Amino acid sequence: MFDFLKKKLKEVAEKISGKQKEIEEEKEKIVKEPEIVVKEKIEEKIPEIKEEVKEVRKDKSLFFKLKEKIVKKVLEKKLTREDLEPLLENFGVELLEADVAFEVSEKIKNDLIKELEGREIKKGSEKEVVVEAIRKSLSGILDLPKIDLEKEIKNKKPYLIVFFGFNGSGKTTTIAKVANFLAKKGFSCVLAAGDTFRAASIEQIEEHAKKVSLPVIKQKYGADPAAVIFDAKKYAEAKKIDVVLADTAGRSYTNENLMEELKKIVRVNKPDLKVLVIDSLTGNDAINQAKFFNEIGVDAVIFTKLDVNEKGGAILSVSYLLKKPILFVCDGQRYEDIKFFDKEEFLNNLLSF
Repeated sequence: MFDFLKKKLKEVAEKISGKQKEIEEEKEKIVKEPEIVVKEKIEEKIPEIKEEVKEVRKDKSLFFKLKEKIVKKVLEKKLTREDLEPLLENFGVELLEADVAFEVSEKIKNDLIKELEGREIKKGSEKEVVVEAIRKSLSGILDLPKIDLEKEIKNKKPYLIVFFGFNGSGKTTTIAKVANFLAKKGFSCVLAAGDTFRAASIEQIEEHAKKVSLPVIKQKYGADPAAVIFDAKKYAEAKKIDVVLADTAGRSYTNENLMEELKKIVRVNKPDLKVLVIDSLTGNDAINQAKFFNEIGVDAVIFTKLDVNEKGGAILSVSYLLKKPILFVCDGQRYEDIKFFDKEEFLNNLLSF
């Protein structure tokens, strides 16, 4: 999982820590040098004492003063912006290849420069310090509000969750997974077949409901989905059911009518939670999807197909753009393959190199 992104993060960590090691080795070499040998590389490395180096050629008594100055200069040497920028030059492109949006990759690069520039790093801890700097940057991106879903459901019944997303995001399967997850937590659930547009969509959600032993409220194809979801809420009220999980038709950029339909669903039913389901394999288009659906408001996000995702950058990009909680992640085909998103677990996975 996320092997491609992990590889790119590992490479930049090794580049930066390697540069820091070079600095440490240079310090040791100068400090231990028994007598100074005037060479062009020293003149180039410390230009401001170039004239004094010339004087040493004339007067050897100046040697000790000069060595003292060189040692002091080298001992004070730390990673500079000039050291870091060449190392990070291609990092942005590599992050783009890992589905990290440009603005997010720029933030990570700037965070690393800010965190490491002029930093005093103890010898032997170079990689540890660099990895921790990467973790700090990614953690900031994922520092999102949290939803205590179980508490919210207990305080509001029936609790209506409306799911939306692009075609092929795995939305209907995800609804069944969430319903199964909540049922195992002791909450009663009903599904609403709000996708009355796509062929076989009602049969699909019925099949999922049958497998997780939950009821479905439906109407015929072409029916008003807002009415279907309204009926499901009334059913839940009458039967004292805890949660209504409502499906909606998958959207695309050209489905203006379907988008208006979704706005009507929200206006009529006033959902307690609006969840955007995103296929984590979508890549950089995940950003466009997030922007598109955020026109009607997104309360939380669920990412699917993490088990086959080699890149993982879409999670960082959408989180940075929406600043909304990641409620669940799905990492397999079974109904049990869903869990609450854990930021620390995600970061530990990415930085386990």
